[in-house]
Amino acid sequence: MTLLGAIEGGGTKFVCGIGTREGQILERSSFPTTTPEETMGRAFEFFANKGIHAIGIGTFGPIDGNLKSESYGCITNTPKPYWSGFNVVDFTKSHLDVPVGFDTDVNAAALGEASWGAAKGLGSCLYMTVGTGIGAGAFIEGRLIHGLTHPEMGHTIVRRHPNDTYEGNCPFHKDCLEGLASGPAIEDRWKMKAFDLEAAHFAWGLEAYYLAQALVNFILILSPEKIILGGGVMKQIQLYPLIQQQLNKLLKGYINHPALAEGNSNYIVQPALGDNAGLSGALALADRALQGYENNRL
Repeated sequence: MTLLGAIEGGGTKFVCGIGTREGQILERSSFPTTTPEETMGRAFEFFANKGIHAIGIGTFGPIDGNLKSESYGCITNTPKPYWSGFNVVDFTKSHLDVPVGFDTDVNAAALGEASWGAAKGLGSCLYMTVGTGIGAGAFIEGRLIHGLTHPEMGHTIVRRHPNDTYEGNCPFHKDCLEGLASGPAIEDRWKMKAFDLEAAHFAWGLEAYYLAQALVNFILILSPEKIILGGGVMKQIQLYPLIQQQLNKLLKGYINHPALAEGNSNYIVQPALGDNAGLSGALALADRALQGYENNRL
């Protein structure tokens, strides 16, 4: 059996796993994210003597994912202490002699859901996580989107709700999508944890108002065949119909497609892989890295 290693690198915790090329997770471990050397060291202890053939890493960013760049594999200007400028790929290769796949955590999750989850069999999907931060990855025509850098859809500019006086908590933009709709923004605005707010609280209509605005923009630009919303905030399942209602209100029938018909609950969905979307996506990154290595040997 060909075994693959997977790392879902979060700002709060790292999740490591061993799995197969079919996406099956056989073993996993998680631990807090501390310094790069300590955190990655614990990861390598987990993978030691496991016989993995490749490893995939989906990590918090921003990252440099340009293979032609001198700083490829680095985490760039993150607010996470100690990690700015740390080269994850080079450090991994110095400890593990296997092909390495590398991308953002949300791009990895998008690839995982496209490979084995809610978007399996489709040519495109968008995965967005709404939690401590907001980020999104896009899988379009069989490829993960990259360009000047990688997508930073969580910092999309949205229109402020007329009844919202909260200034926003993004350290860069204040009232971008993440600054208004992330978990910490909800807590700071209402002075209580999101999961403690009642399902009928005005907070959830406000949250849907902001998330739907962003999704309208993503639909108009990328036209994904499926939108998958994960992360801690999206555990509030009452958000899904509220977002769909706001989405239809904003689109005003401009895009005439059954997927966007009022009442359709099969377009904006929860991750079919659940909390394993990121780790499964890292397995998919590892598989792609191994495929590239095998093709180069032919």
